[in-house]
Amino acid sequence: MRGRHAVLYDPRGLIEAELPLDRAPHEALVTAVLAWKSPDLAPRDYEQIALQLTGHARAVAADVRCHAAALPKDDGRGALAEVVLREADGRLSAPLEGTARCVQNRVRLVRALYTRLDRLTEPVPAAP
Repeated sequence: MRGRHAVLYDPRGLIEAELPLDRAPHEALVTAVLAWKSPDLAPRDYEQIALQLTGHARAVAADVRCHAAALPKDDGRGALAEVVLREADGRLSAPLEGTARCVQNRVRLVRALYTRLDRLTEPVPAAP
């Protein structure tokens, strides 16, 4: 299928819901960006990194949304997930800039979303 592309119409995100997150390379990127002391990249490079992180943040947010929706209404983890998701929606709607600050803000968002996802997927301790 060389040289041919297929465009998929998936308005409900069903395809994305079936694909597992590729977490390891994005966590490595998060670690690398957080270790920056005084990076000196071209604005286009910052934009590319921010774009990559934005796409991944949207995928993680979709996963958080899916797990939160499956929780019982009285589970407080769902309410906390909603707070993180509202924050994520606001931050993801901000335009990308070709700066280290923009990239580091996207990295912090990815990290916060993964923290929330981990809390949603860990087993709940049994009540005594």
